[in-house]
Amino acid sequence: METALIFEPYSLNELKLNNRTVMAPMTRSRSANPGNLATELTALYYKQRASAGLIITEGTFISKEAVGVVNVPGIYSKDQIQGWKLTTDAVHQQGGKIFAQLWHTGAYSHPDLHDGKKPLAPSDVNPGQQVFTAEGFKPSEAPQPMTVEDIKRTVNDFKQATINAFEAGFDGVELHGANGYLLQQFFSKNTNHREDEYGGSIENRARILFEILDELKEVVDIRRVAVRLNPSLNGIMGILVDDETIPLYDYIVNKLNGYGLAYIHLIEPFTDVSALSDAIQEVAKHFRKIYNGTIIINRAFTKETANQVLKDGDADLVSFGVPFIANPDLVERFKTDAALTQPDQATFYTPGEKGYTDYPSLNH
Repeated sequence: METALIFEPYSLNELKLNNRTVMAPMTRSRSANPGNLATELTALYYKQRASAGLIITEGTFISKEAVGVVNVPGIYSKDQIQGWKLTTDAVHQQGGKIFAQLWHTGAYSHPDLHDGKKPLAPSDVNPGQQVFTAEGFKPSEAPQPMTVEDIKRTVNDFKQATINAFEAGFDGVELHGANGYLLQQFFSKNTNHREDEYGGSIENRARILFEILDELKEVVDIRRVAVRLNPSLNGIMGILVDDETIPLYDYIVNKLNGYGLAYIHLIEPFTDVSALSDAIQEVAKHFRKIYNGTIIINRAFTKETANQVLKDGDADLVSFGVPFIANPDLVERFKTDAALTQPDQATFYTPGEKGYTDYPSLNH
């Protein structure tokens, strides 16, 4: 019987992955401590899931300005670097590989998280979300438009966070350019009303991403840097598909070909965009024709549909989110066709080990 493609090893720019199953980044809000540190509990959570070919961590904040949710680990202080070392050591001891997802939420935040100051974003567009603060959920507000100086500082924050991630022992980093957060707020016409070099044209709206990458290639191995994109996001976080969405993402992905990145991590549409002629309906298929490097695809895949997308050649790796929450040994379950445990959604973002590190493995 032929081995399913999902279980085959894969070379990610010479980084050897044991299989093509990727654990997608998922916020779990377990860093309810004064320094927002990844802890021994965090390390155990990722260690339990280290049979994934690659783990991409929950988004980790690149700076205090980047914060948009409470109890999420950061990667901008010395103590945070030490905290993440617990996780990278634990995963590597199991023979796994792990990238840190670097996160800035932009407009998706709240003054409560910034000592009363408005969060920074490309323009003053309220994303219209409920934001998780220390006092519970509060409605988002219109953010403070970033000055050019703010943007330059943020680019540098991404650079320093990348340096920190490598110091913490990560195998690489993924820049979060998806799901309506800061970088996608720059990309989208609906959330970027700027009239300077970071607004207006497609090239200007994509500028911040390439400024970050140009900085990173000066200080780390760019073959260990990746980018996550959600090109068909619509009606979420203030992002709307428009007449320049496809040209913008075609421009970005074409230009990424020149960087030799670890991979691009793409997300199929979150919502039904079949009625939108300006939306990309099949994201992996579309960008496979454009991108020369490794593609990870994400969005509610099963073992069967994952194998099919690999067989079709539209992606090289498939990432799974929610199934990894309740099934730390997801790869083993796929291999043996064992039943999958269903997750308890009530504990997705609550403190402690319940719903985090207490899900059973097949051999426990």
